[in-house]
Amino acid sequence: MGFFSPVLDTLTLIKNLWSSGFDPVNFIQNSLNTFLPRLSLYALFAALPPYLAYKFIRFIITPLLYKENLSGKIVLIAGASSGIGEHLAYEYARRGSCLVIGARREKIIPVTADVSKVEDCQRLVETAIQHFGRLDHLVNVAGIAPLGLLEELDVVSNFTPSMDINFWGRIVQIASSASWLHVPRFSFYCASKAAVVSFFETLRVEIGSDVGITVVNPGVIESEMTKGKFLMTDGEVRVDQEMRDVQTSVIPVTPVGSCAKAIVDSASRGDRYLTTPSWMRSAFPYRVFSPEILERVNRWFLLPPPGRPATEALSKTVLDISGLKEVLYPPSLLSPDIKVG
Repeated sequence: MGFFSPVLDTLTLIKNLWSSGFDPVNFIQNSLNTFLPRLSLYALFAALPPYLAYKFIRFIITPLLYKENLSGKIVLIAGASSGIGEHLAYEYARRGSCLVIGARREKIIPVTADVSKVEDCQRLVETAIQHFGRLDHLVNVAGIAPLGLLEELDVVSNFTPSMDINFWGRIVQIASSASWLHVPRFSFYCASKAAVVSFFETLRVEIGSDVGITVVNPGVIESEMTKGKFLMTDGEVRVDQEMRDVQTSVIPVTPVGSCAKAIVDSASRGDRYLTTPSWMRSAFPYRVFSPEILERVNRWFLLPPPGRPATEALSKTVLDISGLKEVLYPPSLLSPDIKVG
């Protein structure tokens, strides 16, 4: 009994305290509230130097020792009809991969699918397995951007397609910097992308290292969204380049080809996360340490004065006065004849 004596003595003490009116539950909670934050902070400071050293060494040697050869790999791309998905297909094809997407090319299996429907997702995977016998990379790109302030939305279900599409070997999941950088009028889009990140981070915990997961957070990329294609508050998809200018303003739009190359390079290295372009990460410390600054800047810059139309926001005024659109936007975004595809 010698080994268990301290435990028994503690239990006896708690029992005696309980009989005298002492509440052990509150005592434990108060003790944790008082001491655990400090202990965890001390533990973090103790573990941080060796952890950062390990991450630095891994950052240096991983590109030298590990880069997956994509030739002959079976890649399923959901959402490859345009934008990032289309150019990811080009990039994988250039590296010799066999593709399962919704297009007709050599070494490509065309499958028409709506990724907001479970049965279509199952059919996509089954087609890849039946034809090639395996699946090496699953790339989820499909998404749509709902645009509108919450107060402007009469029927919440009008934005359901965004949640259905965005939430649904190696998994490469295209999320968005909007999962942590919150922008007015994109409340449902930000929520859906945050759900994507949370889902795949949880999945990574569940499956361990058996399946690698790369979560990609693109910034402002040349795509249908930056061409002005939005899901409006009435539930209809339309092109509105005026509102695109309000939302994008003078942020440089990254060409989709360079974005696709960065994503495939990241997946072949086995990265856990990728933010592209990399300069988008400069906003993350503000998100962690002073979120109020980001919130106030976004509100001041992207929302017009009360009672004024959205197109009178400072963001669009700056873009129009500066004349920088032709410098900051790729040519594909400047056409006035963009259609809803």
